[in-house]
Amino acid sequence: MKKYSTLEETLAAIIPLDKKAMETAQKRWDSIAKPLHSLGKMETLLIQIAGITGNPDIDFSRRALVAMCADNGVVEEGVTQTGQEVTAIVAENFLAGTTTCCVMCRQCGAELFPVDVGMVTDTKVRTDHKVACGTKNMTKEPAMTREQAIQGIEAGIAMAEELKGKGYQVLATGEMGIGNTTTSSAVAAVLLGKPVEDMTGRGAGLSGEGLVRKINAIKKAIALNSPDRSDAIDVLAKVGGLDIAGMAGVFIGGAALGMPVVMDGFISCVSALIAVKICPQVQDYIIASHVSKEPAAHLILKELDKEAIIHAGMCLGEGTGAVALFPLMDLSCAVYNSMSTFGDINVEQYEELK
Repeated sequence: MKKYSTLEETLAAIIPLDKKAMETAQKRWDSIAKPLHSLGKMETLLIQIAGITGNPDIDFSRRALVAMCADNGVVEEGVTQTGQEVTAIVAENFLAGTTTCCVMCRQCGAELFPVDVGMVTDTKVRTDHKVACGTKNMTKEPAMTREQAIQGIEAGIAMAEELKGKGYQVLATGEMGIGNTTTSSAVAAVLLGKPVEDMTGRGAGLSGEGLVRKINAIKKAIALNSPDRSDAIDVLAKVGGLDIAGMAGVFIGGAALGMPVVMDGFISCVSALIAVKICPQVQDYIIASHVSKEPAAHLILKELDKEAIIHAGMCLGEGTGAVALFPLMDLSCAVYNSMSTFGDINVEQYEELK
């Protein structure tokens, strides 16, 4: 069996972005025959990718979506519209190619890799990185042990290493886990030090009564478990989920491997926040895709100092927002790689206004 890196080994391998590659990419953009900076964030995105990969010759034609699938014990508290069995159903539909993210992946040439990191029942989805059969009910006890939280992170690191080894150049993060907006809101409330009410939305369509139950469950879990805000792994273990842990590992693994990793929406952003709290340098390797409709999404993006390109009111999950960024990345890359320069057309290059 292949040996993957531990969390400690992976953190030690993370280095700063390649400034020289970024400067070269910036010069390339400035030489292209168009007004300076006129593609906005589509330009800075590619400059960031040059820094991540250490190469101003940009190619991300091989892209993968990693969908971490896990169940959450807190669903016992009536915080979701659907039952826990839906996690396994959707996870298997990932393999069948019938979910929203499957359709979007096919459309933009991305491969989908679902991973069972903690579902209650085994399915046809791979289980080689499975940590537990669901988490505990966090309103009664910690969601998982610290060791399990680290195992979940290391599952994501292993997936990043595996896909890098298979030649993939950029990763998107996605998830499936009934109850995971509850765990995400809990983690976000603790790490940002914000009121639970401000960090909690209706998820996949809760009623007003259901939203009250969700808020109360999160408050109860935080009061009972007393997660340490200064220790992201402690917060993850006590009020988080294994899908969140897995995605955090993908972000950390991508940073160590020099691979860009695209955030999806709220849940993925919470995973990114955990990754950055564990290792601040990971922040430079993360690409923001969209602003989720969930109320806390913009607060987390602000904490991460990220500006999302897509503002579409999306809140579906699965990695759909991250995958939606790929066509924009392709358009940007096409201009960067193939458009005429000022030199090609014998026109004087624009200069920065002082």
